[in-house]
Amino acid sequence: MKIAILASEGAPYIKSGGLGDVMEALPSALARIPGNEVVLFLPYYKKILDNPAYETELAVQFQVALGWRQQYAGIRRLKNRADGVQVYFIDSLYYFGGRDGAIYGDGDDGERYAYFSKACLDAMVALDFIPDVIQCNDWQTSLVPVFLKSQYYPFFPNTRCMFTIHNVEYQGWANSDFFDDVLTLPWEYRQRLDMSGMVNTMKGAIETADLVTTVSETYAKELMYPYYAHGMDSVLAGNAGKLTGITNGIDVNTFNPETDPAIPCHYNAETLAEGKAVCKAKLQEEVGLPVRPDVPLMVMVTRLAGHKGLDLLCHIARQLLWEEDCQLLILGTGEAQYENFFLGLAREFPERVSAKITFNLGLAARIYAGGDIYLMPSKSEPCGLSQMNAMRYGTVPVVHATGGLKDTVPSADENGKGGLGFTFQSYNADDFLGALKRCLHLYKNDPVQFRALQKTDMEQDFSWDKPAGRYMALFDRMLNG
Repeated sequence: MKIAILASEGAPYIKSGGLGDVMEALPSALARIPGNEVVLFLPYYKKILDNPAYETELAVQFQVALGWRQQYAGIRRLKNRADGVQVYFIDSLYYFGGRDGAIYGDGDDGERYAYFSKACLDAMVALDFIPDVIQCNDWQTSLVPVFLKSQYYPFFPNTRCMFTIHNVEYQGWANSDFFDDVLTLPWEYRQRLDMSGMVNTMKGAIETADLVTTVSETYAKELMYPYYAHGMDSVLAGNAGKLTGITNGIDVNTFNPETDPAIPCHYNAETLAEGKAVCKAKLQEEVGLPVRPDVPLMVMVTRLAGHKGLDLLCHIARQLLWEEDCQLLILGTGEAQYENFFLGLAREFPERVSAKITFNLGLAARIYAGGDIYLMPSKSEPCGLSQMNAMRYGTVPVVHATGGLKDTVPSADENGKGGLGFTFQSYNADDFLGALKRCLHLYKNDPVQFRALQKTDMEQDFSWDKPAGRYMALFDRMLNG
């Protein structure tokens, strides 16, 4: 099967969040399936252009018509990737390569990604790569199914398009004149993109794509409710027949305690007691906490943002530290109120709390390996990757039962049996504290069973092989259903 995957970011080339991780792993997993030919299209950002590690060559060049504009596009073929995925970068100094800083947040982002969407389709025509399936991701590529159906159908009469929602909060809003000034679509498409008197490109994708997926089974159900859907609930409900959830995997080669070069001691499910003991002691020493093998070390690697459940943790932190003999380690950056809170908490409890307000992938790996309990009380979480990373290293998660957290962390009972971690159903501080205390009680009073739970977590298959198989089943459904 010929598969084209389109996204605004993809590791290792460029990454701002979970989408970048998915775009590193999913194309590779699909390419490993015999008979597949997979190409990945990404913008040629300045950070990629300036990186000598990525060897590219000009494959083709042309002009992209965007309203009254004619914009240059060069298609750069990546030469040094060995996993069977062919990567193409859309080269435009005007939209991507000439800009420093964050990859999102420019005032013309709508125009930039409308250009990217059209350039990808033009590139497939120019390269004579007519895919069976196009899989596009989030609002930045949400115009692909719209353009495909309205303007490019003669070139792609048998191609089917899947649109995947990674985070419904960001929808691609634009002023109403965007429709005529930039998109110049046939008038009958106006209604498909119109929302509250403005253009909403994600709505257009949901209306025109052959299938719509999101990144966990529970999140697909949650998106039918206003609480989670950020105004998109009625649109998704009207297209419920083509909405499916597929829970993401993780890169089990990168997140592997047997081989991870960032951790001080390698281990597996059979040697986790010895290996994690070394990793924990080294981690406590590294972050300035007393080296105590007996005390439970609770950890969190996260963006410091409200929807990550940090308001709950802030509310219970002092009570937890007064009532329990435990340590808390936070790694991340984000909103000033949370950065300041955890820095202040570390000053107040210097023997119990460490706050590392930074972005450090190596330290993140050592935290996964050295922690005992992983905290993820997110208010909403489309899928989440950190809880799976933590379990891969034998760190027991305590999570809010929402989205992908509910799908990947079935709840254990108070004896640590029947599940993979500890969960709470209602989003409130008392329930979060209750789940934490159940986990701490097991750690302190039944270390044998706590170790068994860690071992069970490590033995789970969180690879991309199963999700890739589900994507293939949906591709077949689009083509043959």
